[in-house]
Amino acid sequence: MASLRLQDIYKVYQSGVVAVTDFTLDIEDKEFIVFVGPSGCGKSTTLRMIAGLEEISDGELYIDGKLMNNVQPKDRDIAMVFQNYALYPHMTVYDNMAFGLKLRKKPKAEIDEKVKEAARILGLETYLQRKPKALSGGQRQRVALGRAIVREPKVFLLDEPLSNLDAKLRAQMRTEITKLHHRLATTFIYVTHDQVEAMTMGTRIVVMKDGFIQQVDAPQKLYDYPANLFVAGFIGTPQMNFFDAVLTSDAKGNVFVEFEGNKVALPKAKSDKIIDKNLYLNTGRPVVFGVRPEDFHDEEAFITNSKDTVINVRVDVVEKLGAETLLYCVFSNNEEEKAEDDGRVKSLVDSATQMIARVDSRSKTERDQVIDLGIDIMHSHLFDKESELTILEGEGTKAYVPVVELERRAQRAKEEAEKANAPKTPKFAFGKKKEKKAENETAATEEAKEESATNEE
Repeated sequence: MASLRLQDIYKVYQSGVVAVTDFTLDIEDKEFIVFVGPSGCGKSTTLRMIAGLEEISDGELYIDGKLMNNVQPKDRDIAMVFQNYALYPHMTVYDNMAFGLKLRKKPKAEIDEKVKEAARILGLETYLQRKPKALSGGQRQRVALGRAIVREPKVFLLDEPLSNLDAKLRAQMRTEITKLHHRLATTFIYVTHDQVEAMTMGTRIVVMKDGFIQQVDAPQKLYDYPANLFVAGFIGTPQMNFFDAVLTSDAKGNVFVEFEGNKVALPKAKSDKIIDKNLYLNTGRPVVFGVRPEDFHDEEAFITNSKDTVINVRVDVVEKLGAETLLYCVFSNNEEEKAEDDGRVKSLVDSATQMIARVDSRSKTERDQVIDLGIDIMHSHLFDKESELTILEGEGTKAYVPVVELERRAQRAKEEAEKANAPKTPKFAFGKKKEKKAENETAATEEAKEESATNEE
């Protein structure tokens, strides 16, 4: 049982690489927090700093209100589950799970009780005398979890624990870990690059990119109210469709999105926010129009009732997945441009599909068919082309990091980059380097004084 606070955390390696920048987050007791983002975004590094396996370059880490920056990993009352299981091959399942307790000189009766209870929770009772080589991947993963459970730590740290499992087993283990969190009622911090895991497991999700926090909120709010283009594209499968667009209006005050030769009307709830901003309407200022695949509809009833949001497309590829069908489409408005081409064979990049629609599995649409698709415009998104930030933030003010905060972080990152290129001591120089530089400066000063005194003589 523990709450955590990460205040202005930075991680800078000796080479000058900044892995984590200005990471600030409050984690409540019993929360299931998920760090998600692409490879190299700093999520595992942040987890390792919480565990004490990586030194914090700057900032403060508190666990239950106690500063932990200089506390040894073994004294932080934290259990970590690694990606590669890290089981001892010569030990049985029982001994692997009991090892940490034996090191702490716990009584044998207590060790036996805790190991058997953890084995019961994880369904490992019949495997206690087996060695890891005789277990499946899922069973080994459960042993690694059991080794953490028996310690009864304040915080569980899980670093991509399911990445080595097959798809079916990963789905099973997701539910097992979620059940385990509810049963133990302890703080969990989970790292993954898989947004499906993040959406299904976390009470809150921290989306990261290039060492920066992009957005923090509950899964559904991240999905409904993304703060910027990155979050919008990262959360959701298949990812959101993005179109370069401009916003226009007519004499009646109706607001339209014009993109790819199409013109669709915005509902009043969205158009009023655009009018209030007075930055994009009829100015030619580029915006990005975002529509999720599931917000395209090919049902006749929907198209009839949403004539102002209908676009015409040609279906390039059809993927029937049983419960749903994915349509990979290109805009029919671009067919004339294709006809004017010189006839050369195009590369796969040139012929890339422009949008994806997710429709009902009973759809009769076939490849190369030209069809109408209606857009569920209430669930569409608009982003500033230059800053990549949402321009409809009023819909979910509490759902993401304020725009001002994101801009501040961007400016701070720019300043740090400029400092790094400047011929002076970096902000995060390590102690030994600072001491050595100070010694060199002192020696140089003394030499200069001696030389000056000699010249005077």
